Amino acid sequence: MSKYLVTGAAGFIGARLSQKLLDRGDEVIGIDNLNDYYDPTLKDARLAQLTPREKFSFQKVALEDREEINRLFSDEKPEVVVNLAAQAGVRYSLKNPHAYVDSNLVGFVNILEACRHNETKHLVYASSSSVYGANKTMPFSIHHSVDHPVSLYAASKKANELMAHTYSHLYDLPTTGLRFFTVYGPWGRPDMALFLFTKAILEGRPIDVFNFGKMKRDFTYIDDIVEGVIRVSDKVPQRNDKWIAEDADPGSSSAPYKLYNIGNNNPVELMYMIETLEKCLGKTAEKNMMPIQPGDVPATYADVDDLIRDVGFRPDTPIETGIQNFVEWYREFYKV
Repeated sequence: MSKYLVTGAAGFIGARLSQKLLDRGDEVIGIDNLNDYYDPTLKDARLAQLTPREKFSFQKVALEDREEINRLFSDEKPEVVVNLAAQAGVRYSLKNPHAYVDSNLVGFVNILEACRHNETKHLVYASSSSVYGANKTMPFSIHHSVDHPVSLYAASKKANELMAHTYSHLYDLPTTGLRFFTVYGPWGRPDMALFLFTKAILEGRPIDVFNFGKMKRDFTYIDDIVEGVIRVSDKVPQRNDKWIAEDADPGSSSAPYKLYNIGNNNPVELMYMIETLEKCLGKTAEKNMMPIQPGDVPATYADVDDLIRDVGFRPDTPIETGIQNFVEWYREFYKV
């Protein structure tokens, strides 16, 4: 049993992770700024499932509030920190770049500093498959270079990985970055395609299908993501004594630093995802076929060999099962 701090605890992944940690007996301190990037009532409903739990406590705190973050760490002394709070979304970063600097850069350095000064045993943080950017080599591997992001969101996540490595190197702070691949499932985010499509189809509105449907995504079910996070959080990274600067491996380091992909390792055509959703809803979608959006990439595909080797886990929930579970939750939650 450990004492966890989960940032973004009212978020999609954070709420489910907190539930699973509590189920196995860990103590969880959850924080979230409860912003209105999407409907706060969904965040409140997620939190309502957590607040009655005996070993859960919640505080409304923003990562960029350095004084509050320092107070929280000083008071609570969490052993493991899972940083999931961030300004999310690729397309939103085109319109609101400063939100990403405040939360994903300023906020993250506040977390790093607080971990450094309060003897945190392990910092696990959310990166993103978006860091692969213009990389065309498939499947995406943590051992590939990711120096060409195509959105500010991706750049902020790459920056997090660099910042974490610096703290691992300078202060011996064990850090693990997790590159999540298109997370979906019950209680999901309303700005994600599955949620947007479901809402539009049930309301009889057309859906926007980008890149004229020629997209592939490594859709990864929420419970697989959370299982991966927990297993990785239990495995504190060690220094790689075989790492050499002359032949540098981006996925590890001579510092206690590690990266993992968490993805289904099975990219799905966007049109197949839509067909599966239509079957689950019993309705056909009217489709607006549109060009690819700035900052988007046509395909994602996770190499999870390191995850399998190090923690013995491979995400494997089929898209058909995951979408059915989402639709059942959506109909129940929204009474439609």
